[in-house]
Amino acid sequence: MLLMFKVRNYTSFKEESILDMRATSYVQHPSHVIHVDDRLSLLKTTALYGANASGKSNLISAMFFFEQYIFSQFINKNGNEDFETEEAGIKMKLEPFSLSDSVNEASEFDIIFLHHGKQIQYGFECTSKEVLNEWLFINDKKAFERNGTELSFGSKYQKMLGAYKKLPAERLYIAVLEYFLDEEAKEEVLGDFISFFSKEYNVYSEILFESTVKGLAGMIGLSRKLVRNQSYRKKVEQYLRLIDVGIKRLDVQTETIFDERTGKKKREKVVRTVHDIYDKDGNPVGEKLFSLRQESTGTLRFLAYIQNIIEMISNGGVFIVDEMSARLHPLLTKLIVDIFCSEQNEKAQLIFTTHDISLLNKDQFRRDEVVFVDKNERGESSLYALSDLKVREDATFSKDYLQGKYGAIPIFNYDDILDGE
Repeated sequence: MLLMFKVRNYTSFKEESILDMRATSYVQHPSHVIHVDDRLSLLKTTALYGANASGKSNLISAMFFFEQYIFSQFINKNGNEDFETEEAGIKMKLEPFSLSDSVNEASEFDIIFLHHGKQIQYGFECTSKEVLNEWLFINDKKAFERNGTELSFGSKYQKMLGAYKKLPAERLYIAVLEYFLDEEAKEEVLGDFISFFSKEYNVYSEILFESTVKGLAGMIGLSRKLVRNQSYRKKVEQYLRLIDVGIKRLDVQTETIFDERTGKKKREKVVRTVHDIYDKDGNPVGEKLFSLRQESTGTLRFLAYIQNIIEMISNGGVFIVDEMSARLHPLLTKLIVDIFCSEQNEKAQLIFTTHDISLLNKDQFRRDEVVFVDKNERGESSLYALSDLKVREDATFSKDYLQGKYGAIPIFNYDDILDGE
């Protein structure tokens, strides 16, 4: 579960910006909070609102870049099925804030999360050429800190890590440890770190999603489990029937397909959607199989989402989605939010950007669940929650937002355009 993500000097985030998932003391919507212990409670959802180009997608991009930068340095990454981040051929690059006459090339990223009963903090400061600083804390105890190529260790980890001090300036120390540590030490120091990112940290960048949908006709997110596990497939089918898109069930068939990578044909199991055929009186008289290419982009998007959601509600995870409401009916977006906010969810979190103000109300969200991303006149993005603004519990969130009381909306004067004609 995510406690905090911090970014500085990346795209439009010049100054330090923190996405904080810790819940306030509000008593509204108690089911929206995960109680970790007597001192710590975490939000199940955070909705990010803001004008176009305010920086919402840049925040999701930062969270995606952070993961990709780390695991792209893991030497044995390509042999590990847990990390499959290159399916769309998209690579993120480090982009420091550039709208300043004094350009700072160093960007900083930091995360705090809980996994398997441990609290882990990891972060680094880097340029496009080298890593300047890096740190790892486990249960508030230092595992290591790095300044340039100089390393220091916590007393618990000195003996375990102290032998690995040879450190290239361009490589993360955590990647060095992943390669050189023996299996027992690697499991103790990095096991939960790697497990969290491989199993629970899921970022859906809008660029990544759209390019994959267009290129693979919705094959994004079709997990092996959907093909192999019938009971899991039935859960997915229940949600597809619930949203009323005409899909009766899913069918798995073995077909001969053309592999564009090898240029050869191969036998493979593929998923088909099943639709009823009706007579002139509206009675079902048969069935027809559709390929995923025949389904709408919105249906494919929901299909990709719901698989992740079912897994995370069951096993835990953080679902991070840019423009979640794009191509979805508002009621489908609400359905997804309600699933995460339900009492049945005890260990999954949803973070998403949206322009859908139909959700922006006190019946849907607590005030600490709504975060605004705003950009000032210098092009600098910042984050602030509705709870930071001391908004009343009974306020009309959406109306006040559109009236500009919270900021983070487009500012324009249409009369200026008319006057210029």
